[in-house]
Amino acid sequence: MRKGISISVTPEDRVRLDAIVRDRNSPQKHVWRARIVLLTADGQGTNAITRAVAKDKRAVWRWQERFMQEGVAGLTRDKTRPSRIPPLPAETVNRVVALTNQPPPHQATHWTAPAMAKVVGISPSSVRRIWKAHGLQPHRVRTFKFSNDPQFAEKLQDVVGLYLDPPAHAVVLSIDEKSQIQALDRTQPGLPMKRGRCATMTHDYKRNGTTTLFAALDILEGKIIGRCMQRHRHQEFIRFLNAVEAEVPKHKAVHVILDNYATHKHPKVKAWLQRHQRFTFHFTPTSCSWANAVEGVLAKLTRQRLKRGVFKSIVELQAAIHRFIAEANGAPKPFVWTKSADAILAAVKRGRQALESVH
Repeated sequence: MRKGISISVTPEDRVRLDAIVRDRNSPQKHVWRARIVLLTADGQGTNAITRAVAKDKRAVWRWQERFMQEGVAGLTRDKTRPSRIPPLPAETVNRVVALTNQPPPHQATHWTAPAMAKVVGISPSSVRRIWKAHGLQPHRVRTFKFSNDPQFAEKLQDVVGLYLDPPAHAVVLSIDEKSQIQALDRTQPGLPMKRGRCATMTHDYKRNGTTTLFAALDILEGKIIGRCMQRHRHQEFIRFLNAVEAEVPKHKAVHVILDNYATHKHPKVKAWLQRHQRFTFHFTPTSCSWANAVEGVLAKLTRQRLKRGVFKSIVELQAAIHRFIAEANGAPKPFVWTKSADAILAAVKRGRQALESVH
């Protein structure tokens, strides 16, 4: 044993070391390290230990010293070794971050890893690691729109108030239309999904006409009233309102949340409202379709039933839409709005401040 090294193996240590040696699932490097310590405790010399574990004396001395300092735990943990490739200088990292927030010098809207690597003189993988470490994603962009409605706050508080605290003995409906739904038939049949390959469909199509869906979501019950019509003028909207009026219990007031589409404000629609006093319209702020709850239903319909659908006629398309609505009404879920109007207004204020500070 090398000078300065003194090993004392307690009964508990011996039990743990023997367990490592006997365990068939132990990594071999842990096994021969444990054997070095056990042979040392049994009084074996360095030469005998090197022959027994097939390691040189420097390895034997290293793990004897490690056991003396850290015990059994030190045998199962490797010390961190320096990378064979030196890390990038801080100046290079800072330059990549600074350039990422600037437009690229070539004809492109944003940086790519190969383009950045060429300018800075490092590898594309290094650029990607820097971007990941700093949370930068130049290939992504999020769209937004601040409403310029002068009555934004008032309309938002009105609509959100209906969601959070609907009036008693009343029905709250969120109404919108999905226009120009195309009945698309693919020019060739696709292939089904299988292991290692997603389903396929042709990029071109045959258009077999269009339809428009008028939908009303009952906020409290989660049920949907839907009608498909050929066009989306004020005449069709009034026909849909008549259908809604027929399905809603006569003794209840009806509060309708809808967007600012011109059809909803047509003089004949206003005249219809005058004749049906239990209906009250609540308009969302302009550019705030997210405030209309039925938009979520229409988005789900598009994702789950229409986007990959194959329809050889308008009749097939309308039948598929009606089946989707009937299935949703079979297990309705009440719509739940969680964020208050004040929280939304505060977020909009912060967003405007951030935008103004940049521009």
